[in-house]
Amino acid sequence: MRAHAVSGGTRNGLAHRFAGGEIRASVDCEARGICLRLRPRRPLSRKRWSMSFRTAGFRIAKILGIPIYLDATWLLIFGLITYTLAMNFGLQHPHWTPLQHWALGILTSVLFFASVLFHELAHSVVALRYKIPVHSITLFIFGGVARIGREPTKPLQEFNIAVAGPLASFFLGVVFLAMMRLSSPDQMLGALSSYLGWTNVALGAFNLAPGFPLDGGRIFRAVIWGITKDFSRATLIAGSSGRVVAYALMGIGGYLAFYKNDWYSGLWLGVIGLYLLNAAQQSIAQMTIRDALAGLRAADVMSHEVPTVEGHMSLEEYGAEVLRTGRRCHLVLSGDRLVGMMNVHTLNAVPRTEWANNSIQSAMIPRDKIQWTSPDEPLLRLLERLLTSDINQMPVVSGGADQAPQVIGMVTRDSILRVMRTHSELASQLSSK
Repeated sequence: MRAHAVSGGTRNGLAHRFAGGEIRASVDCEARGICLRLRPRRPLSRKRWSMSFRTAGFRIAKILGIPIYLDATWLLIFGLITYTLAMNFGLQHPHWTPLQHWALGILTSVLFFASVLFHELAHSVVALRYKIPVHSITLFIFGGVARIGREPTKPLQEFNIAVAGPLASFFLGVVFLAMMRLSSPDQMLGALSSYLGWTNVALGAFNLAPGFPLDGGRIFRAVIWGITKDFSRATLIAGSSGRVVAYALMGIGGYLAFYKNDWYSGLWLGVIGLYLLNAAQQSIAQMTIRDALAGLRAADVMSHEVPTVEGHMSLEEYGAEVLRTGRRCHLVLSGDRLVGMMNVHTLNAVPRTEWANNSIQSAMIPRDKIQWTSPDEPLLRLLERLLTSDINQMPVVSGGADQAPQVIGMVTRDSILRVMRTHSELASQLSSK
């Protein structure tokens, strides 16, 4: 039986052969924080820094307070698995009707991805136990990804979160294999439980491979972290192990494709290897960013000049002001009173033909919906908030309970990127000496 899926957060898939066929377990990678594509050993130009979060897709449920999403790529792999299963059920059980083949193929695919979701939820439940926020879980072509708000603060937390996923998969594997023993292989229940039992065992086993960011790689990092007491060093070592596993998968894929003429399995393993390689490099890049922003706060990079505009100004006039000054964000005043914030993104949301007939006040972000930061907020956490909210700048507000809040500056993504570029350039110069 051939079926393919990988779990994209921190899990990756490998073929597990049984009964004349294969199962592809999932790739499981927990997305943590910022995803940057960069080469940390070289000076970085503006274009080389690219920040993003994986797009969530469309929401299908909410479990334990965690939104569950399906990425568009999931539809592709779901269709492929369903078709492959239906064809293989037809070959193995020709006495069944076509309706039974397809019905069991669909049901098995659904339960397979439910197993991947269960794997991700196991990670998420342990993370929540340590008060680490879980923003979402997304199923996509490589399986599943749980996006958590921050890294664990202790090696034991990292270990327990990472090991929870494989344990959950092994648990499901045992349950389905027990069901298989209670049913005949020629029955639909027996065929379904056999596939899901071995698939979950393969999923759990593959994710224990010591290649970061697989679960096994995170367990490996937790052990190195506990020994060295150095999170950065542990991440770099674990990231190197991830690259080794990725290259090994690509090598095995090439061998199967060119020497065994099994292009199907070879190509799939090669794609998984590329995915893991990219994930490992991004994890190391995240560590570079943590080092670059360590100890810095919003006040260290904010601009003290806070541009303002009057709310009665037309959008046409505001567009001209942006072109003249190059400033992309302004606080909006009505007299001396702050009423909102206006930026280029908000301006572009209004059709160009309506700019002359609408004022800034009609299109601005109202004051009660503006996101603020304090001068003391750590810069890494602030950058994560900017990315999560998909905004480019945030006002810096000073003032406590004994005095009125006052806008004292503005922090932008560009100002944070300049810090990271400078850190990278200096690190490159120092490493070359």
